[in-house]
Amino acid sequence: MTMMKRITATFLLLLIVFFVQAHEFWMEPKKFRYVVGEEIKLDFKVGESYEGEFWDLQRHKVEKAELHRAGGLRDLTKVVKPTAGNNLLIKADQVGTYLFSMQSNAAYIELEGEKFNDYLKEDGLDYILDERTKAGILNQTSKEFYTRYAKSLVQVGDRTDDTFKKKLGLRYEIIPEQNPYLLKAGDYLQCRILFEGKPASHALVKIWNKVNNTTFLQNLYTESDGTVRFPISSMGPWMVSSVRMIHAEKPGAEYHSLWASLVFGI
Repeated sequence: MTMMKRITATFLLLLIVFFVQAHEFWMEPKKFRYVVGEEIKLDFKVGESYEGEFWDLQRHKVEKAELHRAGGLRDLTKVVKPTAGNNLLIKADQVGTYLFSMQSNAAYIELEGEKFNDYLKEDGLDYILDERTKAGILNQTSKEFYTRYAKSLVQVGDRTDDTFKKKLGLRYEIIPEQNPYLLKAGDYLQCRILFEGKPASHALVKIWNKVNNTTFLQNLYTESDGTVRFPISSMGPWMVSSVRMIHAEKPGAEYHSLWASLVFGI
């Protein structure tokens, strides 16, 4: 094998390992509460266990980025910075609850059969695993498109509003049913998971929260109405995430995974 082929093979292997270990994608603000006049800074992060690296915007594209608040909608797509962090810099110019959203393009990945099966098990995608089992293709390499749908909530000033529960029409979307900035440790939060605007029943949802330097994870499944309810056990950063997989609707891959996340602070 030539040196170039070895380098290419090693690079592809690293991409596969990173993808398997770095499922989640989220928008992480430097902090969650601001006063009017401050600059809100958000990093696009990818990783596992609510720890990650900066998203490589040289390889991936943002199809749409928006800010929703009581004053209306602002399109942020053209102001996303392809830097290592500080991808969105927005001045907090009015009080209220700010909802940031981002949708990526459909990126492409190939995974060897065993690694793909492990990923399906880890993310509760048993229906795809069952299909592969019945078809006798568990050892077959998978070709997949994947799209990210990330949301992040921050609070400016003390006056909250109903922006937090705005339905954005994302193909896969997590919507909180209470404003996190009115909650405290010991309360419960209920979220609704929607796939193409309809309840995503019996979907695996991962609830992440950080306490100092330790990350805690709860694995829960949605009810028939697409809701999941969990206790707010501590102050600090929280993330709700879920993935949905469907058969690819365009040539080039067998599957298309849709990754949703919601980040907020308590």
